[in-house]
Amino acid sequence: MAILKVNTISGIGTEGPVFEGDIKFTSQNFLTLPKGDTTQRGRGRGMIMGGFHPAVQTMEYVSIQSLGNSIAFGDMSTPTQGWGSALASSTRACIGGGGYPSNINTIEFVTIAITSNTTNFGDLTAAKVNTGTCSSQVRGLIAGGNSTPVFFNNIDFITIASTGDAQDFGDINNLATGVRGLSSPTRGVFAGGGTPTRLNVIDFVTIATTGNASDFGDLNVATIPAAASNNTRGIIAGGYIQPSGPVSNFIDFITIATTGNAQDFGDLFENVYNHGGMASETRALFVGAYQLSPYSQGYKNIIQFCTIQTTGNAFDFGDMLVNRGQNDGSTSDCHGGLAE
Repeated sequence: MAILKVNTISGIGTEGPVFEGDIKFTSQNFLTLPKGDTTQRGRGRGMIMGGFHPAVQTMEYVSIQSLGNSIAFGDMSTPTQGWGSALASSTRACIGGGGYPSNINTIEFVTIAITSNTTNFGDLTAAKVNTGTCSSQVRGLIAGGNSTPVFFNNIDFITIASTGDAQDFGDINNLATGVRGLSSPTRGVFAGGGTPTRLNVIDFVTIATTGNASDFGDLNVATIPAAASNNTRGIIAGGYIQPSGPVSNFIDFITIATTGNAQDFGDLFENVYNHGGMASETRALFVGAYQLSPYSQGYKNIIQFCTIQTTGNAFDFGDMLVNRGQNDGSTSDCHGGLAE
């Protein structure tokens, strides 16, 4: 693992999306279950975890296929100001890292179908913030990040169904904070980031095989974005283009199984950064935000969505219970980010 030391980190912001598992849904957000069966209840549920306004300890959830406001889920053991990052299988959501008041290396988890507080999972290999995450149903990956004045390029991995400390997976191609992750059942992708100069690079790994990342292509905009995906298409959106601005409303997409540069998808309905991403098989959500002029400055509770397979602009989904940014997200159906 290589590290790079810098004097200051300014304007680094945005969550890191997190990811979902392999299970797909063509039905609505919650299935009608046999009486007494709780194993499927969390399917189609998107988790919003932590964030800043100021440091937020609460978790919320949404039903991704149903427009509307989020609902209270429970609390984390520690507020995660500073971009703790989340990932998920179809049944369990995990969040690791973050900083309040100093950087932490703890990993916590919840069972998505059951509202509750988090439980301890283990530790990351280093205390850091602003990492990128993605997952299969089995394995979760946590990449990059920073702990001022150090930037990281290492990738940690965990086995989601178990508990224990993260292990070394390999490295991404740049020492970077704010990389954003998305995935298919087999491939993890990390996009954007900052050194603190913004990056437009996209890397990929095979989730089941430890090793260093390979080049995938480039984003249309160098930024620290949010990301989410279904099993085939990744969506990357918004973010701070430079430490001093401006803030972008772009949406790019990639086909995860191939390699190549990202293509234009459409625009967010509001320019945002410090936001998180999550997805079902059909719909991508971008949650939370910090906004600058010409919008009223401050953290927001907005949720935006787009239909993954249909290019076009994003629309309003609903509101979170709390204004927050630097949050991450995850879902139970697919591969994308949890909103932190």
